[in-house]
Amino acid sequence: MRRRDFITLLGGAALTLPRVARAQQPMRRLGILMTVQENDPATHGWLTGFQRRLSELGWTEGRNVNFIRRWAGGDPERIRANIAEMAGLGPDVIVAQNTPMVAALRNQTTRAPIVFVQVSDPVGDGFVQTLARPGGNITGFTNTMSSFGGKWLELLREAVPGLTRVGFLYNRNAAPGGGAYYLEPFQSAAKAFGVEPVTLELRNADGIDAVIAGFVGAGGNGMVASSDSFITVNRDRIIATANRLRLPTIYSSAAHPHSEGLMSYGADSEQQWQAAAGYVDRILRGEKPGTLPVQQPTKFVLTINMKTAKAIGARRAAVFPAARRCGDRVICMKFAIRNL
Repeated sequence: MRRRDFITLLGGAALTLPRVARAQQPMRRLGILMTVQENDPATHGWLTGFQRRLSELGWTEGRNVNFIRRWAGGDPERIRANIAEMAGLGPDVIVAQNTPMVAALRNQTTRAPIVFVQVSDPVGDGFVQTLARPGGNITGFTNTMSSFGGKWLELLREAVPGLTRVGFLYNRNAAPGGGAYYLEPFQSAAKAFGVEPVTLELRNADGIDAVIAGFVGAGGNGMVASSDSFITVNRDRIIATANRLRLPTIYSSAAHPHSEGLMSYGADSEQQWQAAAGYVDRILRGEKPGTLPVQQPTKFVLTINMKTAKAIGARRAAVFPAARRCGDRVICMKFAIRNL
């Protein structure tokens, strides 16, 4: 064989072998179980960032990974049905949103690797042994801490001085610890601030208007909405009722002010979903979820809808320092945990 032919042959092999290797790479399956409705705009934004980050890490849909997406719309029956279907499909990793989804999923499988996002109390709910050493097949990212129950009330008072009777809105079946996780810090803060705390339990969507209207009729003039999937799924109705009654309300996610809610304070969800992509990547490459520590939020966002503030008379909501516009009629500020 002539030297030139040999070099050409080697060059052709160098170009061909990577293609063969790529063709032999197995297609991985990633299950995504969402508690909210499929048309939820905030969640679609977070999932877009999650998918983009996975692509940066080498996992592109249709090339080496297939996404299996299921949406529950807050319906417990659909949650169970989606989980049963997902378990039958046998994905390599499952990403699960919110406490009710992870609770139901844990009862279905102890083998499939699970990465959770937007869960408040994974230790208290029995999902992991400890944050540092989860053990088992579950790990992920928490979105709040119990102290938020008091922090929400503190920020609401700064935005709306003169509050005397503040309600804590939650759904027992969706809230961490049946609501107790945030309720005790909320009540302690109310006592320190000289505010009367009132628990407002929502049992179903049809009762939202009556519960909130009854509270306002009894002299309620402020409300803290818990971080739970029921409030997330029903946020449009809750926000509409609170705004119609001119009831200043603080929520746990920036998705609420972008849906005309007054204000929110919570973890930077976009950052957390992108971090979850990192854990999915590590598990797909062979690491065990039980060895990956559960991570707590390190960045938080205070978000205020100025149109709503003006409409309900919460004019002091504009005085927060270092705020910037982060959307139409919405201002926000992001800061690290050291500034809390």
